[in-house]
Amino acid sequence: MTLRSTIMAAAAAAALAGPALAQESWTMTTTWPSSLELIETDKHFVDLANKLTKGELTIEFFEGGSLVPAGEVFGAVESGTIQAGADWPGYWAGRDAAFSPLATTASLFNAIDYVNWILEWGGADLYNEIYGNYGMVYLPYGVTNNESGFRTTDKAIRTLDDLQGMRLRLSGLEQGKLLEKLGGNQVSMAGGEIYQALERGVIDGAEFSTPNVDWKAGFQQVTSYWATPGWHQSASMFGVMINKSAWDALSPETQEKLKIAADATLVWSLAYTEKRATEDYAKWQEAVEVNRYDDEMLAKVQEMANEVIVETACANPNSAKVYASMLDYIEDYAQWRDASAPFNLGRTPEGPDAQAIKDCM
Repeated sequence: MTLRSTIMAAAAAAALAGPALAQESWTMTTTWPSSLELIETDKHFVDLANKLTKGELTIEFFEGGSLVPAGEVFGAVESGTIQAGADWPGYWAGRDAAFSPLATTASLFNAIDYVNWILEWGGADLYNEIYGNYGMVYLPYGVTNNESGFRTTDKAIRTLDDLQGMRLRLSGLEQGKLLEKLGGNQVSMAGGEIYQALERGVIDGAEFSTPNVDWKAGFQQVTSYWATPGWHQSASMFGVMINKSAWDALSPETQEKLKIAADATLVWSLAYTEKRATEDYAKWQEAVEVNRYDDEMLAKVQEMANEVIVETACANPNSAKVYASMLDYIEDYAQWRDASAPFNLGRTPEGPDAQAIKDCM
């Protein structure tokens, strides 16, 4: 075959394949309004995904609340009204308690633990198993290290006894149960509602995210005290829910590019948020009184958190399955992590009894 005929044959083949290679278009939104800095991770993923899939997929991104309310993003993706929605999995714990540890843990995983577990210890499969029950594929692509802790208006939290009777905005299933054991009262509300609730005295304090996110949200204007560290959320995960039919319509090559974009954003998000948190921590020190729990208090919280984790896991088979996998990871990784101290990645927590969770499965 001559060069000319080879080129003509290739062109003909491309023409015949044209309809199958037509570019897909997706609509994607998020649970975050533009006023909350967490949206930057969503934007980073979309920008990278659009660059990698140029000519194959275009994702049009809308800020939270512009298409559907934050609490309806899950349903919009599940129904196929939109193809993709960025989230924090813990918002859906009312549907399945297993969404809670997929989002955060009380005094257990740090950010590095989530990254390790998701990428190499089977965590990614569990995200897709749980979201798969609702006709979705899930790509984890954002992680933050431990959250700030409680920011309060008129009363400082210096000891665990100070939590007695306080009305605190707190997200998370296990987190609420733990706060109740400590004598506080969980108040649930979306991130965009916290500022006004603090300003009007509807709540005594609130947690939301890392120092930079909280600063941009303006919480320094309506609080006077900060109790740290954030034992309630030792790390937080974020990602994108994708309607399964929309995912299946993509070629394997395009799907792989989206996975690459998610993994790259996951690593970027940790460095980005830690840098931003460091910058704004200095601002917080000048704006409010900062109180840090001592080691004895944190040990007590760890003990109570372990009890809550076992109770919650044993009440839901999917939750037990997720926690069992997490604790297997901790036990496995501890061999090398502890041997490499003090040059290791984070701590090996004195977590809950893994066997107790496996027994109740």
